[in-house]
Amino acid sequence: MDLRQLAALVAVAETGTFSAAADLLHTVQSNVSTHVARLERELGVTLVDRSAGRLTQEGEAVVARARRVQAELDALAADVASLRDEVLGRVRLGVIGTTGRWLMPHLLDVTRERHPKVTIEVLDGNTTTLVPQLLAGGLDLAVLNLPVDEPDLEIEDLFDEELVVIAPQHHPLAGHDEVTLAELGETELLLTPAGTAFRDDLDQVASAAGVTLRPLFEIDGLRLIASLAFDGFGPAILPASAIPAWLVGGSWSRVAIAGIPRRQVGLARRRRGLLSAPARALRDVLLDVIAERSGDQPGVRPAVPVRT
Repeated sequence: MDLRQLAALVAVAETGTFSAAADLLHTVQSNVSTHVARLERELGVTLVDRSAGRLTQEGEAVVARARRVQAELDALAADVASLRDEVLGRVRLGVIGTTGRWLMPHLLDVTRERHPKVTIEVLDGNTTTLVPQLLAGGLDLAVLNLPVDEPDLEIEDLFDEELVVIAPQHHPLAGHDEVTLAELGETELLLTPAGTAFRDDLDQVASAAGVTLRPLFEIDGLRLIASLAFDGFGPAILPASAIPAWLVGGSWSRVAIAGIPRRQVGLARRRRGLLSAPARALRDVLLDVIAERSGDQPGVRPAVPVRT
């Protein structure tokens, strides 16, 4: 087994065909076919179902491991470069959408200033979709809604934030400075679907108060929900980071919620393996940015002090 065989299989998985994999690897199709066939013989299994044009179950397992191998090789090269006082390489960062809207402009600016040779690949998602990609090695770090019950991940607290209601000016809730969960139970809300981390947390808190939240519509994406609420489509419960400080003067009101816990947001990484030098550098920048810029974002309270 060699790295070319693993690279060929990963390319087939990413492109869907042997010919497209060859184009991706800047080689010819026969080379890709040969590498995959040799890997199959060594492992004694079929990795690609040629008739169906997809990976077998064994192929999926091998690709998952192969991606981790590739990530470790990338990290190795980045670590060697860092020993020359030059942090360079690629970091794959997953970010929940609401936090990303506030955080990413600051994070990208500071990283570019401190580490101009570090490339950040950002994936916007939700906790439910980001965790599997982090575990599979497709991400180096992920900013997630906590808690995350996954023993293979190491979690670091970043900040907590208020939950508030964004209500269109024409809606009865807009006239309140503060509402209770009982009052919210009487109103149809824009909510994420049941089974998503944010919705499950809300339902748990509401149920403890004897309240059932009623959806106006269920939308899998807090950032989209925020946009609809800002546009007057309906009221929504949102974390404070979903409301950028620069977004002022709209036809909506921000309403506090009595008796509801703050949302916890953290940074996750895999327990196994070492973070590459670029990933470590990005983590440090992330902590600094949150500590230094949280004061500009109402309702956000950092978990770490400003570094001096």
